[in-house]
Formats: sequence, C-alpha cells, structure tokens
Amino acid sequence: MSGTPTTYRSSPPRLGEDSHSHPSGGGRRTPIGHWNADGHRSSKPAPVIVMAHGLGAVKEMRLDAFAERFVAQGYACLVFDYRYFGASSGAPRQLLDVKSQIADWAAAVSFARSRPDIDPERVVVWGTSFGGGHAILTAANDKRITAAIVQCPFTDGLASLRAVPLKTSAKVTTRAIRDIVSHLLGRARIMIPTSGQPGSTALMTAPDAMPGYLALVPGESTFENQVAARFGLAIGLHTPGRATPKIACPILFCICETDTVAPAAAAQRHASKAPKSEIRLYPHGHFDIYVGEPFERVVADQIEFLRRELPVVN
Repeated sequence: MSGTPTTYRSSPPRLGEDSHSHPSGGGRRTPIGHWNADGHRSSKPAPVIVMAHGLGAVKEMRLDAFAERFVAQGYACLVFDYRYFGASSGAPRQLLDVKSQIADWAAAVSFARSRPDIDPERVVVWGTSFGGGHAILTAANDKRITAAIVQCPFTDGLASLRAVPLKTSAKVTTRAIRDIVSHLLGRARIMIPTSGQPGSTALMTAPDAMPGYLALVPGESTFENQVAARFGLAIGLHTPGRATPKIACPILFCICETDTVAPAAAAQRHASKAPKSEIRLYPHGHFDIYVGEPFERVVADQIEFLRRELPVVN
C-alpha cells in the first residue's frame, strides 16, 4: 500500500480524490475509491462491493452515483480504474488489454479482503458493460465471491461484432492491424476513438453510443475518448459469457433490451446458464441506465438483490 489509508464515514468524496492504491501487477499501482458504509453501525467488518467500469471508461463516469446508493444501505464500496487508464499508473496510456484488466479485478478483490474493516467472506463484484464481462469471469474464477451484479454486460464478442456495420468493422480491423505493425516496428501507437459518430472509425458507432457515452463524463475527469487501436482485433475473441455455468454464487443480470453495444439476446442466453442467475430486463439502451428514471429503477433492483443475498448485519 502507498500512502495513508483514508476512510469515509459521512458524505462520500468525489471519486479520484482518494489516496488509496493497490498493486495490480508489474509494479503498477491502481488508485481506488474506498467508501465506508454510513449505514453500517456494527462493530463487525462490513460487506464490500468491488466496482469497475466498461470499455475505456473511468470511475468518475457515474460509478459514484451507484456507490453512494450502496453505501447508504450499509455496504462499503471499492471502486477502481484499470491500469493504463484514468488515475491508475502504467504505460503506454490508454492500452486496453483484457488479461491485464481481469488481473486488476483479482488484485482489487484481494486488496478488499486484506482490509481489517472489510469482511473477506462477504465480497460482491459489480461490473458494467465491458466490466460486466470481467465481473462474470471474476465470479467464475473466485469461488469465495459472495454475489455478483452485472449491468448491460458484455458477454459475447461475436454478437457485439454482428451488431456493427460490416464497413465499420473493416475500418476498425485495418486500423488495429496498423497499430500492431507500428508497435512491432517501434513506432508511435495508432489510436482509435472509443465512441464515434455512425459510419466513423470507432469502437462504438451506434447512434446512441457517442452522445450516451460522453454524457457520462464530468468536466474534471481524466477520461480520454480513445484507446490503442490493436484492441479492435480482440473484441470478437472475447466471450466472457461462456464462464457463466461456472459461477457458484447468486448473480444478478441487468440487461437492456435495446442495447446496441452488448446485444440483449446473447446476454440473456449466457445469463440463463448461470446456476443461480436472476435476470432483470429494462426497456432501455446501453447508456440509459446510468442516469434519470432508468438509473433509479436499476439501482433499486440491485439494492433489493443485495439485501436478499447479502443482508447487512447492524
């Protein structure tokens, strides 16, 4: 651990102002937001929810809104940025590497369990979008996880690719190959926008993608709307939904029925194979459930699930 650990017992701070960090491999350190539970009045350690965001996103992009609601119910929350992104260290910046991000999840869970104010046997993983896929894999690989919540989860790379126009996929693939060749030749990286207008060369180009994605970014965020283009070749090969049969704990799937990024049909198919799955459907798009009435509905469902599966002992 670097720095002096700080806990928060009244109103939670804005994410990114916390001095905590945890090692995430290769000597890198990942800053986290750790919020103590206002509603937890017991002398016993609190249950914790480990949280992280999706494709190229950072923790300031509305994860604080969810964490505040969970904290008010008596749960501690640990929220982190992936290596190479946001407040976390690591170079090159904006490198989206799936294996590294999954390792960051394992490191964050391990760090949460090491804290004396946290019950190491009452750990929940909460992931959204691409991070939802990581949470699925974390729950499948770590049998000590007590429960999991995934919203608009990325479960099937091929299904996501089929939702992208063929011309866009070809342009993304071409840029990804150029980035890999440039890397092998020791030249500068070639970047690609994470979100872009329909028809542009970007990872997400559905009509609701760019406005919905960028609307989550607060003015002071460290967010950058780009990643190293080589990730474009990894999307179709990544299918975390295949791990759902291995998940032993209860898991809540919050699926958006008009999702343009993580198709609902594939998410439902994989969700149904988890032995203890609960599926909630929402008549909204991928980015809608972070704000407004859709947010209120989904966070209420998540709190109800937490109360039932992991009640807070006061």
